[in-house]
Amino acid sequence: MRTTTTGRLPAARASWHRKASRPVLVWFVLLLVLALVHRWVPESRWLLVHMFVLGMVTNSILIWSQHFAEALLKNRLGEEQRNIQVLRIRLLNLGIAATVAGVLTGIWALTLVGAVVIGAMVTWHAVSLMQQLRTALPSRFGSTIKYYIAAALLLPVGAAFGAVLAYGLDERVHARFLLAHQALNVLGFVGLTVIGTLVTLWPTMLRTRMVDGLARAGRWGLAAMLAGTLLTTVGALAGWAVPAALGVLVYLDGIVITGFYFVKCALQKRPNDYSTFSVAAGLFWLTGSLLGLFLLIVTGPADPERLHLLTVPVVAGFAAQVLLGAMSFLMPTVMGGGPVAVRNALQETNRFAMLRIAVINFGLLIFVFSEASWVRVITSALVLAAYVSFLPLMVRAVRVSVAARKATVRDQDGSNGLRRPVRVTIEPPPAPQRHLALAAAGVVIVLAGAGAGIMLDPAAVGLNLAQRAGTAEVEATGEETRVKVSARDMQFHPASVDVPAGNTLVIELSNDDPTTVHDLALETGERSERLRPGETAILDAGLITAGTDGWCTVVGHRSMGMVFEVNVIGGPSDDPAAAAGANYGSDSNHGGHGGSGGTGGPLNLSEDPGPGFVAREAALQPAPAGTVHRFTFEIKQEQRAIAPGVLQEAWTYNGQVNGPTLRGRVGDTFEITLVNNGSIGHSIDFHAGAVSPDEVMRSIPPGESLVYRFRAERSGIWLYHCATAPVSAHIASGMFGAVIIDPPNLPPADREYLLVQSEAYLEDGSGAVDVRAIAAGQPDAVIWNGHANQYMFQPLQAETGERVRVWVLAAGPSRGTSFHIVGDQFDTVFKEGAYLLRKDNPEQGGAQSLDLAPAQGGYVELQFDQPGNYMFLNHSLADAERGAQGMIAVTEAP
Repeated sequence: MRTTTTGRLPAARASWHRKASRPVLVWFVLLLVLALVHRWVPESRWLLVHMFVLGMVTNSILIWSQHFAEALLKNRLGEEQRNIQVLRIRLLNLGIAATVAGVLTGIWALTLVGAVVIGAMVTWHAVSLMQQLRTALPSRFGSTIKYYIAAALLLPVGAAFGAVLAYGLDERVHARFLLAHQALNVLGFVGLTVIGTLVTLWPTMLRTRMVDGLARAGRWGLAAMLAGTLLTTVGALAGWAVPAALGVLVYLDGIVITGFYFVKCALQKRPNDYSTFSVAAGLFWLTGSLLGLFLLIVTGPADPERLHLLTVPVVAGFAAQVLLGAMSFLMPTVMGGGPVAVRNALQETNRFAMLRIAVINFGLLIFVFSEASWVRVITSALVLAAYVSFLPLMVRAVRVSVAARKATVRDQDGSNGLRRPVRVTIEPPPAPQRHLALAAAGVVIVLAGAGAGIMLDPAAVGLNLAQRAGTAEVEATGEETRVKVSARDMQFHPASVDVPAGNTLVIELSNDDPTTVHDLALETGERSERLRPGETAILDAGLITAGTDGWCTVVGHRSMGMVFEVNVIGGPSDDPAAAAGANYGSDSNHGGHGGSGGTGGPLNLSEDPGPGFVAREAALQPAPAGTVHRFTFEIKQEQRAIAPGVLQEAWTYNGQVNGPTLRGRVGDTFEITLVNNGSIGHSIDFHAGAVSPDEVMRSIPPGESLVYRFRAERSGIWLYHCATAPVSAHIASGMFGAVIIDPPNLPPADREYLLVQSEAYLEDGSGAVDVRAIAAGQPDAVIWNGHANQYMFQPLQAETGERVRVWVLAAGPSRGTSFHIVGDQFDTVFKEGAYLLRKDNPEQGGAQSLDLAPAQGGYVELQFDQPGNYMFLNHSLADAERGAQGMIAVTEAP
């Protein structure tokens, strides 16, 4: 270590950055909270992206572009103008908050107002920069200010496109506006600002001089990037793939022009701290994302679900790393206080630099390219933790900066006004070996997290943990039998192969099914990985000594005919017992359907689920305001309790057996982003919409997503469910839910409840769905809202004299319901879009039950005149005794 002295006092002037930067911190904290609870928040994907881009990035751009404009133009603004800047940023955040609220509530007018305010504030900022540029003396780096002005003028147009998207468009036009919106906001507003800033900031961060030609390259880069942004935008709006793709290449050319000189600067002085490593990594992600965007456009279609593939690389890989990297350098520098305070603060923001960089970038790579749900969950948590470390490190940086300034003031000699030199210990820069060690540690942490994800769900990565069974004594021939097998249409082609005894068998398996995942497992223990559509794999079955059966292990596929047979020629009997092996998949043979239920043990429907149990909320909220409703449905494979002590291996929408309930009015538009984080292909079918099933109802492989848009043209309660074969198994595993479209002039009710009936068919001991029990019509349980008898122990509530409306849906997969409430009668019955009975009808009639076939629904209304406990049930009593019953506790009205 070495020592130096300083006698400089810290600046007493409070920076306006402190006030202006507060919204950035607020949005950062809100973003972290949302990241932890996003699965329970509607529009979570949209919120995560826009809270970062609008909340953090837009605020930061307005603050720091003004900072650099003053520094480069040597034109310091007065206090009155500072107050105007702070006011502008406050109004900007009101616009952002209005936009977020508008999207969440579905109130398009509020979204429009927010977009107008955002556009107006950023335009105001652009005009202010123009005035400063015009009144300042000529500057070598005036092109940077032009980057800022061009970027700020693009954002209002992008914000307008965002408002149009929120209003609701047909799917084809929506895709065009989405690409144009992203081109203007990401490539234009964010990209231009970043590159324009780095023209001057990058050499400063490296602590080296600007290389010759960088300023000139900045001017050429601006022209190319601006032209590319506009060309991509126009091509997107017109639906012209070639101009849109060409615009991406022109934009990329601008990145290359400036990037060449960025590299030259880095060769003069290599990156050696978090800020430079982070910014450099962000630029690599930007380059890769641009190449990916080019390929998406030229291979077509550039629809929303394909564009979403670039969200994580652009937002988490590029924008977040550049922003936090630059902030790690700029905040300590702007806090000032002299070189000692700045240096000490920078040392804090640089702690564990390469560890954080490695976790972020290696974790993002695994997240982007992995299809395993648990691997993605764990790696995303590690990346988030690495980003979150910015906050405590920045707090430490502020503290040590303040401490250094106070130490300098305390050492001032008050007798003669002179300053006594302060001895300061300066740590040497980290050695390359330390960076390598920390980077290696980061990679190990991510690999350990990915390994834990694989262990939690080995099937998601095609891992075969079974032991190969012993084989009969057959002399090896040394020859190989090789066969090509195609998986399609729920069959293997060919479905059998003849192999001479003693030969080795190699199967070239291809998945030629366009929609879903398949694999092949043999009784002897060998198994292929799960193949996405179009993928191939080699399955080495080893030495064949006896006949062997095989099948696809995806739930339900074996029962639908996906079986394979290996026949032995000239060897021992081909009885499969000669080569006993492990059973694979939930379709494998077992000891029969005995009703023992899932992994927790036998079903006991009379057992109290205990004090920790919380019944699913059956109370319905009114239809939300607005005419456009957006939701994200994430497909997950999880264990869910369906009865006391009984767990089902469930496939779910957003983690629930019986997915989220949607509600709206006739004429409303629904947009659902379906994300498959399961291990096999899934889909969704909304009965509430009348749309061609070819695209929106198709099965998507793990890791992919699609956007399903429909307009509710008719009222009623409608089923949605997974439509991937075998459909019965997917519904029985939990993939269903309700969409309620209110009839026009629906009268008010004091209480509204929703009850969705479904069936559970559980394989003995495993909790997986038993497809043979479905075929035999032998459910283990018939349940309301995902859990048997839950409302017997936690009753629904009502008071005497209240009008109670109960919506009922029979989700199946196979059984209907006869909904009845013991001790009262219905005065209103609405079934499948029409009233069968109305209150105060001239016949003075009533109804005792609402009969529904599978996939039918409706509602009943009644009024309880006396307090008491009223049981509701499926009056097909065998099903009521399997769990389709509950209680309404009626108390005396005050």
